[in-house]
Amino acid sequence: MSGDAVRFGRFRLEPGQRELLHDEIPVRIANRALDILRALVSAKGQLVTKDELMAQVWSGLVVEESNIHVHVSALRKALEEAESGQNYVVTVPGRGYRFVGLEQPAPVDTVEAHPGLSLPDRPSIAVLPFNNLSSVPEQEYFADGVVEDIITALSRMRWLFVIARNSSFTYKGRSVDVKQVGRELGVRYVLEGSVRKAANRVRITGQLIDASTGAHLWADHFDGGLEDIFDLQDDVTASVVSAMGPKLEQAEIERAKRKPTGSLDSYDYLLRGMASVYRSTSADIDHALNLFYRAIELDPDFATPHGMAAWCYLWRNANGWTSDREREIVEVTRLARCVAESGKDDAVALAFGGLALAYVAGDLEDGEALIKRALVLNPNLIAAWYASGWVKAFLGETDIAIEHLARAMRLSPLDPLMFLMQGVTALAYFVAGQYAQAVEWAAKAAREQPNFLGPIRNIAASSALSGHLDEAQKALARVRRLDPELRLSNLKNRVGPYRPADFARFAEGMRLAGLPE
Repeated sequence: MSGDAVRFGRFRLEPGQRELLHDEIPVRIANRALDILRALVSAKGQLVTKDELMAQVWSGLVVEESNIHVHVSALRKALEEAESGQNYVVTVPGRGYRFVGLEQPAPVDTVEAHPGLSLPDRPSIAVLPFNNLSSVPEQEYFADGVVEDIITALSRMRWLFVIARNSSFTYKGRSVDVKQVGRELGVRYVLEGSVRKAANRVRITGQLIDASTGAHLWADHFDGGLEDIFDLQDDVTASVVSAMGPKLEQAEIERAKRKPTGSLDSYDYLLRGMASVYRSTSADIDHALNLFYRAIELDPDFATPHGMAAWCYLWRNANGWTSDREREIVEVTRLARCVAESGKDDAVALAFGGLALAYVAGDLEDGEALIKRALVLNPNLIAAWYASGWVKAFLGETDIAIEHLARAMRLSPLDPLMFLMQGVTALAYFVAGQYAQAVEWAAKAAREQPNFLGPIRNIAASSALSGHLDEAQKALARVRRLDPELRLSNLKNRVGPYRPADFARFAEGMRLAGLPE
């Protein structure tokens, strides 16, 4: 970066002298932490990915991603974030970091150099997390659930491009610049709002903003009893759609409406379960599974918790947390059948149920049929696109798989589960026999989530089959540290429903890498 001084809060950074001052007094800061600060400040508020930080701060060195976390923590301490309550370094989950609080705005030519994602060829929108104005902080899950349902309703509009929930929620709890959100997510419109739940009353407010100009296009509030929650969400959706396109047919809005359950208690358990499942730890998945079963118990015809329970079993299987594999295969099959019968209009349930049926139970044909139905119902559903990519890869339709995964990544460019989509892209390239690309995508996934086994196994097998045995052996050593019980004899239970010839290649790659019988 240039040698010009940069000011933020009570700090001044002198890049040329490699010096950070607080109230004109030099701050003690380690070299790596200072280098991270210089890299973030140079980006002038733009996202700096973990890969970019590694390249700038540890140029020419191979280091673990944990090094970044250690030195970012040291940087936060030097900036006295905990004491002052001012957060200069903003974490973008699964992606990298952004620096906020610079006194001088980025010049116009810098903004042009970071144009963000291009706009789709149709109206596009991101729905940011709504503020929870309830007196009880524990109601956060309810506000999040309201937003998620609005996103789902909007995404059923075929003419509309809707950013997925996981990317929108990376802005949760932050003061944001709507224009910057528009650039980072590649959308024209941004919806903000709040939810207040008190006793049996709910108020939802919303405002639609043109991200290119910052102009407010529409604002309103909707009040009703808790029993009216689905109607209130529909009213918000209809108002937003009308503000974006006044001439759109009302019939299309009506088709997007749904009443998923007549049981508000069942719906509440679903929202609580969703709040847990997004955290993705073993304990959170177990807790979410229990909550989804409570929702099912209260309304056996409510398809969404059936699909989400099936997803929990998939996540347990993929991460080696399965306690009784045969029992879980039977249960996933049962849940998916329930989704097929009662969830004909529930794209979320169909996508997750279909993927779990394919991955856990190995029923690729019926799993794909459920996912196809989900895509017909909701062409903006990221889960359906990456579920389709996953199943298509196992079926050997690798070009389609890669295309569908790319669609999923565009729908959620800041997704904390980006590593999952990258890992499945690596799987598709492996099945296609393109081992260099498989390693490239698997390495991206492994950097995002160092303990996700699938991509690391892929690096081992692909490297071995392409003659890079040193890299293969290093990757296998990492796999064995995370999964000490892995052997060629139980490999098939770990890796999903490969076709026989593809699995034979994968097993041979793992054997060449050194995996014992």
